[in-house]
Amino acid sequence: MNYNIRAWLTFSEEILANETGEPADGSPVRKLAVVCVLKNPYAGRFSRDLSLLVSDSPALGAEVGRRLSLLAGGDAITSYGKACVVGVEGEYEHGNALLTSAFADPVRDAVGGGKAWISSTGKRGGPGTTIDVPLAHKDALYVRSHYDTMSITLHDAPMPREIAVIFCAATRGRLHARLGGISSNEVRGKDGLR
Repeated sequence: MNYNIRAWLTFSEEILANETGEPADGSPVRKLAVVCVLKNPYAGRFSRDLSLLVSDSPALGAEVGRRLSLLAGGDAITSYGKACVVGVEGEYEHGNALLTSAFADPVRDAVGGGKAWISSTGKRGGPGTTIDVPLAHKDALYVRSHYDTMSITLHDAPMPREIAVIFCAATRGRLHARLGGISSNEVRGKDGLR
């Protein structure tokens, strides 16, 4: 990759009971995140061509996927989402240039595939920024039990001329999800539904 990478960050949560203390209805929820902090080559200037960010994003995605798989430690990933935080000398569009399907498809491949569109968000900010990364089922967006978020606080990033690229994943849906809809067991086939 031709990116100037300053840092790799990882986050991991294991949730054993819901907010009222009810123990997990099955295995705990594991939420995981991998963050790459890199220099923004477009900071401080406008460019119609964002290829300096887009062209190597498949290699970045492959590395994020590799790190996320290691962090999962063999646990299956059932939902995921992506985000960016762009330093204040950059444009939100610069972060989005790193989140296209060219980046996301290698991550998807590394964590066992996925048929659904990958939820995403982003913002501009600096060190101390918190972002809520949306999570959704990797094979069908309409599995309500997997609508969730992972909140990430970046204490040392991004600096004004950096971008933080974030990919989050979870090993199951919310504990005690009980709002109906299709279940993850009903998901299959090309269209993502039975």
